[in-house]
Amino acid sequence: MMNLDLRRIDTDFLITGGGTAGCLAAIAFRERSDARVLIAEKADIRRSGCLAAGVNALNAFIAPGKKPRDYVDYARYDAEGIVRGDLLLTMAEGLNSAVEKLEKLGLTILKDKEGRYAARGWRNVKINGENIKPLLAGAVSARENITVLNRANVFEYIVKDNRILGAYAIDVDKPVLYVISAKAALCAAGGASGLYKPNHPGNSRHKMWYPPFNTGAGLSMGIRAGAEMTTLEMRFIALRCKDTIAPVGTLAQGVGAKQINSLGEVYEDRYGLTTSRRLHGTVMEILSGRGPCRLKTTGITKEQETDLLKAYLNMAPSQSLRWLESGLPPGVRDVEIEGTEPCVTGGHTAAGYWVDTSRETTVRGLFAAGDAAGGCPQKYVTGAAVEGEIAADSAVKYMNEKTSALNTDDAEAVKRRLEGCLSGKNRYFSVDDLEEEMQAAMDRYAGGIGEAYRFSAASLKIADDKIHEIETRSDRLSANDMQELVYILELKERLTLCKSLIAHLSARKETRWRGFAERTDFPDKSDKWECYVNSRLENGKINVITRPLIREDEIYEH
Repeated sequence: MMNLDLRRIDTDFLITGGGTAGCLAAIAFRERSDARVLIAEKADIRRSGCLAAGVNALNAFIAPGKKPRDYVDYARYDAEGIVRGDLLLTMAEGLNSAVEKLEKLGLTILKDKEGRYAARGWRNVKINGENIKPLLAGAVSARENITVLNRANVFEYIVKDNRILGAYAIDVDKPVLYVISAKAALCAAGGASGLYKPNHPGNSRHKMWYPPFNTGAGLSMGIRAGAEMTTLEMRFIALRCKDTIAPVGTLAQGVGAKQINSLGEVYEDRYGLTTSRRLHGTVMEILSGRGPCRLKTTGITKEQETDLLKAYLNMAPSQSLRWLESGLPPGVRDVEIEGTEPCVTGGHTAAGYWVDTSRETTVRGLFAAGDAAGGCPQKYVTGAAVEGEIAADSAVKYMNEKTSALNTDDAEAVKRRLEGCLSGKNRYFSVDDLEEEMQAAMDRYAGGIGEAYRFSAASLKIADDKIHEIETRSDRLSANDMQELVYILELKERLTLCKSLIAHLSARKETRWRGFAERTDFPDKSDKWECYVNSRLENGKINVITRPLIREDEIYEH
């Protein structure tokens, strides 16, 4: 059995996750305080998270002639009304200043002939963003009193009397258990991928839209700590270029490509133009025998082709390589599209922690931003940056409150539990075996790709039973080294998210988001369910809470 070295780290502000929200929160915190900041990052902050490969546009921006409330209205309409207007407004009001800050950090934002930001519609600006993560990492390292702990996997928050005290983390490479003490904490981790069977299972399962290393750790830690979660049932299912799983927005907005079926008919207007309905239309056309579906790009100019090649090199180079290797650029052949596996992410939908306008969760001193924060969809890069700054400002104020000391005995108990997993004894089944079982169960019974995203109360009950059975067996997994231990923890995180997601899908007895969540036993939208579906883990059981919508100009505080 491997023995872990117990190491204590004391900081003032602990940030879990070194993505956009985490980096901007650290910088903002240091601008407002001389206190210490620690960013714990599972990978390496220079190339981690959703922006590891880059991005070719900032998708949340208020163009001249538009106002923040226009963005709120757009996001509310796209989410079929289930949003927090107070969170959306406080986010939207900071979008353009976030764009300016990113430009000052060195991000190349393209300009038009008049020297203004090059727009892609009224909510987007074009960028050369392949290097956005190194830029953010460099900006963090240039600040004093910000420490980055790379290759550190945070797996459990330390909470006493519903107040955050810190977190436990393990080193990915070395036998070290970190016990991190903090006066305030920010969950800026990613959402959850890999809950469902992806488009390319087996050895190619990493080829998915949402990063495969985003396992829902931040959300899972919050659930286990008793934090209230919201709207997990608003899954995000991306419409993407087939095989490469590259984004389609660059084609739809960049060159005005329309969705067409195998007959050449433009079908998108039949189903609606919200994000979920674009997916729904594609699924329905295929089920009706009019697939495959494509984005019509044939006939675009050579200049447009070149722009698309450059744009995808900034974000999804596999798509550019596909065009170049095949000799069939988008102007010659339309781009086939398909839906991906369902994910849980607060950057695109309203899923995540239930927070107030300060971005504090229901656990005192624990804040959430970016993909982890619920109620505020369509935030993307700049929205995550704004939320990170809001959370940092709130954390500075919160730290004036009294904090409690960590319990050494608790740390020793966690150490013994992990060392028990490092025996390497059980080889009857592996993490991969259980992960594939989990994904198959979710796909078949909880509305995955194989079921055209459809499910019912009966199928969800089967999914729940299977997830509980897999979770029981996961307790018998063992690891030979620290990386294998990380894989075990990640599987457990995903299983926790699966249970909570199933509870949320079961609770909302309607079909509100066509494409994203199709209930065969409740196929219509219902006014009765114009509410938030929230949940808390209490005494080992997920209890669902419904809350009334926060209407226009209302503000919710804990």
